[in-house]
Amino acid sequence: MQTSTIQFTNGRHSPAVWVNHSEQLRAAIRTIGVPFARPTIVLVGGAAGLDAADLARLRPVFREALAPVSAALQATVIDGGTDAGVMRLMGEAHSELGLTTPLIGVAAEGTIELPGAVHEHADTAQLEPHHTHFIFVPGHNWGDESLWLARTAQELGESATSTTVLVDGGDVAREDVKQSVNAGRGVLVIAGTGRTADDVAAAFRNRASDSENQVLVDSGLIDIVELAHGPAAVATKLRAMLARR
Repeated sequence: MQTSTIQFTNGRHSPAVWVNHSEQLRAAIRTIGVPFARPTIVLVGGAAGLDAADLARLRPVFREALAPVSAALQATVIDGGTDAGVMRLMGEAHSELGLTTPLIGVAAEGTIELPGAVHEHADTAQLEPHHTHFIFVPGHNWGDESLWLARTAQELGESATSTTVLVDGGDVAREDVKQSVNAGRGVLVIAGTGRTADDVAAAFRNRASDSENQVLVDSGLIDIVELAHGPAAVATKLRAMLARR
């Protein structure tokens, strides 16, 4: 287990740890100083597939709902940690509101670019510079981190509640939702954000025949909230889900 401090050009410093086996995860979390037994929000969804117009449309949900709820409940937020899509929006909201609660990026080591390092692979992404902690896990493909996101939430949550939030997303986000369902974690789907979120929401409303989405809905762990109803509705639904035992 290797530890380091990621130094960003914005002057921020974030502790990071590399893990190779799931048995190391709890010790890794403790090593980088993340508290246990807090409510946990697992954020999954669109990354590079979100353009500037999408980011502008979705930003109020993060600035006025997801980040404020995480602060009010002293919740830890976990996502993929790269500087794209929903992870960028979460990092920006966390910074703009001056939050000090943990925002943890969990990423496969072969998919990310460390600041100042030389990279040989084209399909890598920079880290989002407002995340407070990073956990790097084995893998070189997008989606290799999915199981680790679920495991990290389980380790952190202990007796506290946790909820996954799905915003837009593609195949990797669908796998993230599967891992959450397999772990028994409720998933809040923000309908109207696009792609996987809308597909799962359609299955929830019984308007889709996609068996893969229907399996997720049949778990009883999926709930939806409409983006059109505004950030306040998202915040209310998220608080309600995090209150469930």
